[in-house]
Amino acid sequence: MPRGLVIVLVTAAIVVVVAGMRAIPNIIGPVFLALVLTILVDPIRGALVRRRAPQWVATGAAFLTALFIIVGLVVATVLGIVAFVALIPQYSAQWSQALAGLQSWLAGLGLSEADIQSALSSLDPSTIAGFAQSLLSGLSSALSVLLLAMVLLIFLAVDAAVFPARMAKLRSGHEVALDGLRTIAANTRQYFWVASVFGGIVAVLDTAALYLLGIPAAFVWGLLAFVTNYIPNVGFIISLIPPAILGLLQGGPGLAIAVVVIYCGLNFVIQSVLQPKFVGDAVGLTTTVSFLSLIVWTYILGPLGAILAIPASLLVKGMLVDIDPQAHWLQLFFGDTAPPRAADRPTPDRASAVDHGQSAASED
Repeated sequence: MPRGLVIVLVTAAIVVVVAGMRAIPNIIGPVFLALVLTILVDPIRGALVRRRAPQWVATGAAFLTALFIIVGLVVATVLGIVAFVALIPQYSAQWSQALAGLQSWLAGLGLSEADIQSALSSLDPSTIAGFAQSLLSGLSSALSVLLLAMVLLIFLAVDAAVFPARMAKLRSGHEVALDGLRTIAANTRQYFWVASVFGGIVAVLDTAALYLLGIPAAFVWGLLAFVTNYIPNVGFIISLIPPAILGLLQGGPGLAIAVVVIYCGLNFVIQSVLQPKFVGDAVGLTTTVSFLSLIVWTYILGPLGAILAIPASLLVKGMLVDIDPQAHWLQLFFGDTAPPRAADRPTPDRASAVDHGQSAASED
């Protein structure tokens, strides 16, 4: 088949698959979330089994750990939104004063009154509070998605107990595929471990900095920074918005600029420079691939895709690239080291010649 036709067919297949996934994100998202959580907590089940704990105890402990992760992330997000909604109305006078100053500055630039009013109409405190409340409502509607994920998590936790035995039976003749699945699981755990460690560091530093600056609810914004750290590359921008606005309202532009500078100094260096480097070394993905993963999977799965972007890309990479020897050259575009060149691989003839030469040398 002509190479051009193959490229066209592959591209068409990708478009069809993406369109199909985007049509049912409320099904694919929970399924993949449950799968990722099962992968993350499976070492707990395995450790308890090795210590001769009953299977149901090990499975229950793994499920409760996964449930704790979901509840913790949801509670931290809800706390951030609720705190922001509760604090904004307290600064209505400061907000009006800031808008008046901004309006005067825009008028000095030569903008008409109509253009200024149009530009500032969406910056009313009630509008921003309403937007935050809509986020909270959207989060409550997402509880059905999380409920489906938890139900799936129960079944996956039960199946995980017998999965190693099934893999052992399939070992013969399927070594490459099974090793690829193990690599996907290991890389997924490694990614979330790195993200959690750096997220904890960022949360502590942000909380301390905001507390010293006198920003209200500093602990809540630290929790929000920890949660958004699971969003590659742009998570710190999301976590920056509430404390920066509160800094503007409480202390004026100077305090807001201080918050922005500290966040950019801490979060940008840690989350956008150091963490992607460690993630790339751990799972074989470059910073560019991580950012593209964020865009693609958020487009396909919605907000949940932002958190699952890296694991989803690891799954695609593992199933389509790592398992297929003929596709190993594509690892260069993901960030892995180059596979050995064909000229460097020992062929049977070259290997036998080398062995014969070594044997002759030993006889001499």
